[in-house]
Amino acid sequence: MRRALRNILLLVIAAVLILGGVLAFNTFTHGSRQLQAAAVPRAPVDTQAAAARLAEAIRFRTISNYERPDQNAEALRDMHAHIEKSFPAFHAAAKREIVGNYSLLYTWEGSDPKAQPIAFLAHQDVVPIAPGTEKDWRQPPFDGVIADGFIWGRGSWDDKGNLHSMLEAAEAMAKAGFRPKRTIYFAFGHDEETAGTAGAKAIAALLASRGVRFDFVIDEGLLITEGIIKGLDKPAALIGVAEKGYVTLVLNAHAIPGHSSMPPRDTAIGMMSAALAQLEDHRLPMQIRGTVAEMFDTLAPEMSGFNRVVLSNLWLFKPLLLREFEKSGPTEATVRTTTALTIFNSGDKDNVLPGNAEATVNFRLIPGDTQASVTEHVRSTIANDRISIKPFPGNTDPPPVTPTASPSFQMLNRTIREVYPDVIVAPGLMVAATDSPTTQELPTRFSGSRRCAQIRMI
Repeated sequence: MRRALRNILLLVIAAVLILGGVLAFNTFTHGSRQLQAAAVPRAPVDTQAAAARLAEAIRFRTISNYERPDQNAEALRDMHAHIEKSFPAFHAAAKREIVGNYSLLYTWEGSDPKAQPIAFLAHQDVVPIAPGTEKDWRQPPFDGVIADGFIWGRGSWDDKGNLHSMLEAAEAMAKAGFRPKRTIYFAFGHDEETAGTAGAKAIAALLASRGVRFDFVIDEGLLITEGIIKGLDKPAALIGVAEKGYVTLVLNAHAIPGHSSMPPRDTAIGMMSAALAQLEDHRLPMQIRGTVAEMFDTLAPEMSGFNRVVLSNLWLFKPLLLREFEKSGPTEATVRTTTALTIFNSGDKDNVLPGNAEATVNFRLIPGDTQASVTEHVRSTIANDRISIKPFPGNTDPPPVTPTASPSFQMLNRTIREVYPDVIVAPGLMVAATDSPTTQELPTRFSGSRRCAQIRMI
């Protein structure tokens, strides 16, 4: 008996030692993937003047509306005038076109007609303010206040900040007499927040008709983060090489209308409520694959302590990592196709049973999921034939992923390391969605190589 117990103990000790050896080997042989690049001097920037220009742009209420696309035409035209006034050297160097009534397309001709062009994308529009929440803002959303070292307001980040950053850089270079070797296009849509069908899509069609093929496209995306990723002591510059798909489904529950004094067993509101509860309780599974797996693989050797061990050995610690990510909405969105209940409409009187209850559910799809797979998930989860499911216009599957081995990614990676030598560069997943996928109907024309189509600007 003693000998058997001793043998079992020795086996346990051996297994622990072997496991420890495997974990240590994987951890310490997992070398850094960071490019070595010499730092370059930063260009001088008049930050106060640049901030003032962006603050003024925020004051234009360029709120997009799918059903009323012309509702803020004046605000968009005023923003066009502001851009033209603010960046005169760039406007002298580039050709401007207005596409789809309100989108802007600039062409900065390069010196080498054989060099394949590139494109920078941003959007002028913003989402509305939820009625009654204005008082919850630290600064009024459309006042463009500059305070405490920040520019406050709707669009300061998404996406007028990106738009102005591009134009500030282009203006400085044009003033210095710079001319690009390859032609650069700047495409600024006006309806990105409502799927970009009248803006980016129209620009893509126009360029396709001219036979324009891009080497790569850079759009809005991720950030240089600091102190957000546990175990990483340095800032992380995440390049969004992949983007989530966007699917909105409208559910409608049908029942016999009647009086509240004689309610039937099944009501429209009751059925819809049960269906929505099922969708929240049975969300799509969390997964670490593709771009997210590569992000962890790139960050692992830059980590410290136990976090480095975990990311270097996901074959063992993946469940632990997923449990951590599930604790927070922003981190969970990185590893799951999300389910968001956004609109519910039913009834118009307190003593009348409505015949219909309608709900809108929004999904952001991780690469690998599709509109069809998500729709089937909803159908099987609610399991009620009396509830119809209708897709919303503008739904998109996740667009193609840019390989990190592509020359375009490597160039952007090196550029970031030259400007910010202390940051860790890694690929990342854009958990929201942009208007870039509206160009996927013409992928080989608008984006040139598919593999370079989805680089996202940090």
